[in-house]
Amino acid sequence: MKYQVKFKPKAIKELEKFSSQDKTRIIAKIEAMADNLQGDIKKLTNFFPQYRLRVGNYRVLFEIEDDTLMIYRVKHRQNAYN
Repeated sequence: MKYQVKFKPKAIKELEKFSSQDKTRIIAKIEAMADNLQGDIKKLTNFFPQYRLRVGNYRVLFEIEDDTLMIYRVKHRQNAYN
């Protein structure tokens, strides 16, 4: 199943702070995830958003809403769950 990806404004702002190399790698993983949820994805317990994608030392926190992946946050792993 092919998902549509939407970014919250906060996620876009966080993504712009990364180096171009990290940004490219994260976006490539998000695009791969949009195609049938491929990648290192884990369902989180007692946390919102409910899912995370691991991209090296970074975490992409997202929700699945019907056929849309809503990206809420893109943060370094040390700060992702605070």
